[in-house]
Amino acid sequence: MDAAARLVLQPPRQPQHLQTGKRGEELAYFYLRRMGYVIVARNYRSRRRAGELDLIGWEGNVLCFIEVKTLTKREVKPAEAAVDVQKQRELRLMAREFLRGMAGSPVHRFDVLSIYLVDGSNAEFNIFKNAVPVS
Repeated sequence: MDAAARLVLQPPRQPQHLQTGKRGEELAYFYLRRMGYVIVARNYRSRRRAGELDLIGWEGNVLCFIEVKTLTKREVKPAEAAVDVQKQRELRLMAREFLRGMAGSPVHRFDVLSIYLVDGSNAEFNIFKNAVPVS
């Protein structure tokens, strides 16, 4: 019976890049909290749009929409370069959806947090504040 339960209850195996991304977002959450951010949402989705905002948090009086990019090796192209024009547009549209549910118009910005898990144990974090134009 135990063997059957392990097979049935075992979560489906995700591709390696999705596992890496999920691990990176988890590390990002705790890193940003240590840096003083107050995280108010994780993996925000809207019923009206496709896409996702990885993390949303306050740094002081600024609402930050944070895109997390995680790599397990150093590439020619840095992780933050994956936030291209199309991704920036998606982030702005998703942020607009989130802001609709808020009273007032808080000052906000878009940050990109690159995480490198090169040796598998230590994470290297690089945060780029105001990485995406607001408009």
